[in-house]
Amino acid sequence: MLNLLAISGSLRAASTNSALVAALARNAPAGCRVTIYDGLGRLPIFNPDDEGERTPREAAELIDAVTGADGIIVSCPEYAHGVPGGLKNALDWLVSRDAAVAKPAMPVHASPRSLFARAALAEIMRTMSFALYEDGLEIALLGKKPPEVEALLAESGNVLAMRNALSAFADFIRSR
Repeated sequence: MLNLLAISGSLRAASTNSALVAALARNAPAGCRVTIYDGLGRLPIFNPDDEGERTPREAAELIDAVTGADGIIVSCPEYAHGVPGGLKNALDWLVSRDAAVAKPAMPVHASPRSLFARAALAEIMRTMSFALYEDGLEIALLGKKPPEVEALLAESGNVLAMRNALSAFADFIRSR
């Protein structure tokens, strides 16, 4: 069983990115379990002086979750042509750890317009030495209200796309 950790870079209650990772968790193929990390908003701002024995509990939980996962999935919105501060903060807590080194990671996208954030996130994750699986998934949910988002994510073609993306990511993880 592959254990995948999914992180939404959005803190919005009606986030399409969060809806996408939740749908991935519901539609995981056999042999994969997707757990959603929900502590992004509780992480303290990264401070290198607070590493080691002084690492805050919330940051230690993130580090342990990433370390224990076989791979991570990141769904990232774009704010002002960049990666949202909360997600960048979470990644900063992993920078000086081994948790990210060679950890398979798959970006997924809820908007076809997040091109700047995609490039920035890929650069950050490559710099951190994640093993980036770039053939992720995009399901266009931008501008949709929650009932529309749920209906789109339940469409058979999108369910199949999610399962196929997770299966391909699982193959990528197993091949390493």
